[in-house]
Amino acid sequence: MLAFYRRLYPFKPIFHWLNHEPTPADLFVKREIAFNLPGEVIIRYNSFNDHDEFKKQVCKLNPTRFEIGPVYSSRPRDRKTARPGTFNPTQRELVFDIDMTDYDPVRTCCAAAAICKRCWAYIAAAVRVLDAAVREQFGYAHLLWVYSGRRGIHLWISDKEAMGLTDDQRRALVSWFTVVPKDEGKRVNVRFGARGLPASLQTALDHLAVVFTELVLYDQDCFASQAGYQALLKLIPDSRVVDALETKWTAAPSASHEKWDDFKKQIKTYKKGTPQRAALTAAMEDIILQYTYPRLDENVSKKRNHLLKAPFCVHPKTGRVCVPVDPARIDEFDPEAVPTVAQLLAELDAVAESAEHHSGLCSHAHGQVCAEGDRIVDWERTSLKPYVEMLERHNQGIMDEMRNEKRGAGKLDILFACGRLIVRRYVVVTLADVDISPCFLSLL
Repeated sequence: MLAFYRRLYPFKPIFHWLNHEPTPADLFVKREIAFNLPGEVIIRYNSFNDHDEFKKQVCKLNPTRFEIGPVYSSRPRDRKTARPGTFNPTQRELVFDIDMTDYDPVRTCCAAAAICKRCWAYIAAAVRVLDAAVREQFGYAHLLWVYSGRRGIHLWISDKEAMGLTDDQRRALVSWFTVVPKDEGKRVNVRFGARGLPASLQTALDHLAVVFTELVLYDQDCFASQAGYQALLKLIPDSRVVDALETKWTAAPSASHEKWDDFKKQIKTYKKGTPQRAALTAAMEDIILQYTYPRLDENVSKKRNHLLKAPFCVHPKTGRVCVPVDPARIDEFDPEAVPTVAQLLAELDAVAESAEHHSGLCSHAHGQVCAEGDRIVDWERTSLKPYVEMLERHNQGIMDEMRNEKRGAGKLDILFACGRLIVRRYVVVTLADVDISPCFLSLL
């Protein structure tokens, strides 16, 4: 681990990601970093002036992992000298956690901490739905998806508006995305009377219906066993249909897609337009959501002071690095193919042996230098490179937005000066009626 921290961990890109700027600012200086040491020891409320100081302390402590907390009103390491009641979290990325163990009731290939490419399809479906919903429904743009290193995935949202959400706002937002009940015996309940599903869920359903067929009915074959089809029967709100299906399925074993066809045939026994058919059609849609909609660990998202494992840390049980994931290629991602510490250090050793025979390179304590003088850091020589580059591209988008905001400060001052006229003309309210954000004014 010490060799990994010294030579491979991308401290500078992580600093840029947390800081939103190339030079230290409050977003990093007042940020809590918690270290997890062997023996389940946690050292909290660490803070640092820059990435070099951060790296020095990590290499000194050699933690099993470290976790990122909120930005506080003052430096966490100075909290004991702060006036009582003044040391509080002020900002923090909006985070979501999707854990594979929450899908244990609906997967058949693995259980508990185990995970494979097949059941990863549940995570992939969740990522596609949540990524689209966050961008389209809330307008957030700076989303970083990170594999947890074992059996899940984390989403970090760094938009300025997301960073400033209060705990109450975070609870409301995660509640909006919570669809599947914790009790598997209970049906999804998100309908507004006769109006059916909300438009946001209807959009997700169009995609998840395909996932349900391919994943639940064929790949996982969730209803093949008695326990599997009994779970399905509990979600059907018509006793006559339940009795008919249970009798047939008990008498003769059948595959999940055949059972699903039986269910659809039972729905058609009721005439179109009848309440029974409408209720069963709605139940069928709800079952698709129940088996495929994102299952969130709500507690991770609700409070700003929650700690979450940093990207590029190493999972102590698998040895895998917590690498960023491209949501556009989430279906191709294989958690079992993620690089481990042992693999990365072996790659560095192989490069070092090769470099001894290459006259254009010379040895360096933390990397090597080309003949032209361009320094190449060690992670660029390993399979970690595409993942760090993914983080750097993400960082570039955040910092570009920060620079544009600073450049527009003078123009915003002018807009604020005549803001009453602008708002009266376009929104028909006064500045006293609403809290006008700089982003809104810049659009005007």
